[in-house]
Amino acid sequence: MTLLHDDELSAAFDHAARRYDLLTAVNPGYRADLRRSARRLRLPGGGRGLRLLDLGCGTGASTAALLATAPHAEIVAVDASAGMLERAAAKPWPPGVSFVHAPAEELAGAGGGFDAVFAAYLFRNVTDPDAVLAAVRTALEPGGRLAVHEYTLSGSAVHRAVWTAVCRGIVLPAGRLAGDGGLYRHLRRSVLAFDTVPEFTARLRRAGFRQVRALPLPGWQTGITHTVVAAAPDARQEAP
Repeated sequence: MTLLHDDELSAAFDHAARRYDLLTAVNPGYRADLRRSARRLRLPGGGRGLRLLDLGCGTGASTAALLATAPHAEIVAVDASAGMLERAAAKPWPPGVSFVHAPAEELAGAGGGFDAVFAAYLFRNVTDPDAVLAAVRTALEPGGRLAVHEYTLSGSAVHRAVWTAVCRGIVLPAGRLAGDGGLYRHLRRSVLAFDTVPEFTARLRRAGFRQVRALPLPGWQTGITHTVVAAAPDARQEAP
């Protein structure tokens, strides 16, 4: 099962950027599910006084979801694909939203001190998920929140079969029609190769995150896409 990685994957996203919003628009509930996952961060006061990181922002759909739930927050949106980031930054945003071109493993350009991190469709696309989790934990304030919105299969053969059928019937034909067949073949394979929900929640706990919970999403994505929420240890939990 061949997957795209690092610069090769970024180049594929660069090529797909112009048509990406059109293709995601045919996914029922795509943007509504992102907003649902962003709300699961449970950010108080509309995000007033908070600094948030949108990690793997793509063309900005996840940024918009985060902004909808925290309109008063400062949001730093990061992506490794220059093409996707260019499309995101060209959209109208309030002054508190900024964009940074960087791989998820290299967050120095985004700074630190984040109260929450939102990562949508990111972790199955990175070469080393544990390194990214370590970077996220470092970027978060003690007790800061993490919400991961991701294709993480339940482990059920039924959900694996549904994903395969959707890809063969819709995702792969649409990707080929757009001229980005390689990227959408990667999408199908990356979901099948990535952690199941129990494996990913265990990965988060090994990385030191607390209060880890996996929450389902409705509709056809039930058992296929989840929000996994967690918290970085607070200062008392980190003390020896």
